[in-house]
Amino acid sequence: MGLSFNLGTPINTALFLYILYSVQRIIFPPISKPKTIPHEFKSGYSWMPKSHPPTVLYKIYTPKTLEPFNGRDGGRILLAINGIVFDVSSGRNFYGPNGMYGNFAGRDASRGMAKQSFDLDMLTPVDQPLDKLEDLRQDEIDNMKGWIEHFSNKYIICGKLVENDAI
Repeated sequence: MGLSFNLGTPINTALFLYILYSVQRIIFPPISKPKTIPHEFKSGYSWMPKSHPPTVLYKIYTPKTLEPFNGRDGGRILLAINGIVFDVSSGRNFYGPNGMYGNFAGRDASRGMAKQSFDLDMLTPVDQPLDKLEDLRQDEIDNMKGWIEHFSNKYIICGKLVENDAI
C-alpha cells in the first residue's frame, strides 16, 4: 500500500495551485507605491528622547541628608536598606507621600523591611545614630537581604548611608 500524489483529484489540484501561488508571492512580492506620502517624519526623525532623564550620581548620604528625598513636591524618592541607598522614584505609587510604603521615603527602611512592618516605630529618628539591627533574628535578616536583592534588580543604587557625623 503506497501513497501517491495524483493531480487528478480536485483537492490535490487545489492544494498544489495554492502552494505554487504562495511560493510565487514569496519569491516575487508585489511592489506597489503607497497611495499617500507619509507625513509623520517630514521634519526629520530622531531616536533622541524628548528629554533626558535626570542624571543619578552615586553619593554618600546621612540620615539628615537622605530625609529631603521623600518625594514630596514631585521630587526624587530615595530610601536605604542596610546602608544601601536606592532611587525608588519610578515606584512613586508605592513609595511616594500617599503610597503604601510612603513612610520609608527618605529614610533608613532596614528594620521595617526586615520585620515586614510599615509602622512608624520601625524608623530611627534622623538625628539618632543608625540602627545597628543587632537584635534581628536570622529569618528577619534573610528577609531584609531578600528586599535588598529585589530592590537591586528593580531600582538604581545611588549611594551609601553612613552616620550623621561621618561626612
